[in-house]
Amino acid sequence: MRIAFFDLDKTILSVNSGVLWVRREVALGHLSKRKAFRAMAWLARYHLGFASAEAMVAEAVSHVTGTSSASLKDRTGKFYEEEVRRTYRPGALEAIEQHRREGRKLVMLTSSSHYLAELVALELRFDGVLCNRLEVDAAGQHTGKVVGGVCFGPGKLPHAQAEADRLGVPLRDSTFYTDSYSDLSVLEAVREPVAVNPDPRLRRHAHKRGWLVVDWGDSTARAA
Repeated sequence: MRIAFFDLDKTILSVNSGVLWVRREVALGHLSKRKAFRAMAWLARYHLGFASAEAMVAEAVSHVTGTSSASLKDRTGKFYEEEVRRTYRPGALEAIEQHRREGRKLVMLTSSSHYLAELVALELRFDGVLCNRLEVDAAGQHTGKVVGGVCFGPGKLPHAQAEADRLGVPLRDSTFYTDSYSDLSVLEAVREPVAVNPDPRLRRHAHKRGWLVVDWGDSTARAA
């Protein structure tokens, strides 16, 4: 048995769901423009190397501290149906089915929250989901913490390793699909690293290392 890991944003999806979510939350009045700007500024700092993955996720999660888990789950469901579900890349759907036919375990490895990641995993019939799971207290409120460690950038590697250990297979024998250079730690750890519609930095690195670079196309409409 082998594992095929898939990133979500800009890999399975042709969009960055996080950016769409922030814009939607601002439009609906759930997030102030000041907080939205701060979130985008933190993301820029991370990509420029001025912030750690842990700090980036801590900043993002801080915006939901004290809010209702049920409310966020409900809003995420509507967000998925109205804005995300139509953005699957055709090549992603083909690759997922190919790996399924080959008997591989399909595992999503994403920095998205469990609210969105599990909706995608359910529809695409993934075997596992590794993501940022927001802690909820006994009253159903978000605590501002992440359960099980940050799943973002270099933080994805321990999640992938733990999943491989749980399944009893070498991580080295796995495949990983992603668009982002920030996922380099996992790409370096697997046998089959694949750059999907990669960002410029990953594209250069992939060509230098002789890794496969693929174009999975733009989003495709899916029936409701």
